Amino acid sequence: MAHDLTNIADRRVILGLSGGVDSAVAAFLLKDAGAAVEALHMTNWEDDDGYCTAAEDLQDARRICARLDIPLHHVNFARQYRDRVFEYFLDEYRNGRTPNPDVLCNREIKFGVFRDYAKRLGGELIATGHYARVAADGDMTVLLKARDSNKDQSYFLHAVSAEALAETVFPLGALHKAEVRRIAREQGLAVHDKKDSTGICFIGERPFREFLSTYIPAQPGPILTPAGEDVGRHHGLVYYTLGQRQGLGIGGRRDAGEEPWYVVDKDVARNALIVDQGDTPLLLSDELVATGASWIGDAPQGLAAGLRCSARIRYRQADQDCTIRRALDDRLMVAFDEPQRAAAPGQFVVFYQDDRCLGGAVIEAVERCLEAGRAEPEPAIS
Repeated sequence: MAHDLTNIADRRVILGLSGGVDSAVAAFLLKDAGAAVEALHMTNWEDDDGYCTAAEDLQDARRICARLDIPLHHVNFARQYRDRVFEYFLDEYRNGRTPNPDVLCNREIKFGVFRDYAKRLGGELIATGHYARVAADGDMTVLLKARDSNKDQSYFLHAVSAEALAETVFPLGALHKAEVRRIAREQGLAVHDKKDSTGICFIGERPFREFLSTYIPAQPGPILTPAGEDVGRHHGLVYYTLGQRQGLGIGGRRDAGEEPWYVVDKDVARNALIVDQGDTPLLLSDELVATGASWIGDAPQGLAAGLRCSARIRYRQADQDCTIRRALDDRLMVAFDEPQRAAAPGQFVVFYQDDRCLGGAVIEAVERCLEAGRAEPEPAIS
């Protein structure tokens, strides 16, 4: 059964309280709706290196709970985070791919070990400050986009099970961010103007190259054009992603035009970074192969013959029309109506029908468009 703020009076709800404005307003809305709400603050990263804001966030969580008069619990999931999320994150980078740890963090931590712990606290339901919605479709629970399309986080939630979603409340799903900050100000919550968290899930915003180098030794190598011309040196393939323009250090070459350079491939076998200039067709792809599909509930009907839907290959991308087919080995073949720019192996392709999120899968390989000028490439979104 899907739950919203109209049917949770007197229900015991355990809210994931980060110490930010979103979860703070979620706490207020739950209590205002009559829920018996308690907060649970997670510490998932312990390195004291000056970048992690865990101590500050815990203090903010305490102040929020004091203001709203709700109990606060604190738990440390650092070991589970390293085992279930961070090791995967590092392995993907070692293999030359570009992972998205937020998806795994949601499935394994926020809707995994957190959910289990909340039940031990006597919680009937869990809640978070995500911008998304859940609804009932017959006996099934479905995931819907948030009303605020700019903040919608269904992309990051696509791998959460329908069973977990059926026990989840998203108090912010029908609100826009401006409304959330307004409510926080009106309720006297000191975090009303706190900056949104960015960077790696639970690790925060920090110099990425320096951080990654402490876990994966840098292996510099050549920067090559598609024709094999050596145009520079890279610091290590792990530091670059497809479509990247900044930080290549090869601008202003006399033997090249003034068009910007972009990363178009990573040749792990040769430890070579492949780059090209301008609106290169090497960044465009018609089709991709995806593996490890996660469906919210049962797999959708029609995959064998070809299912028409839309998809996103990155967060905040506009929905892209496509057809998905399931191969005999359970891989998904995704054919887009329009070429896509910088589809990166290791990232996720997430499927939608209108506002409903069907699920998603990991991009394994892409089929490039080699005909220039077939479509205007969309700008990369980092």
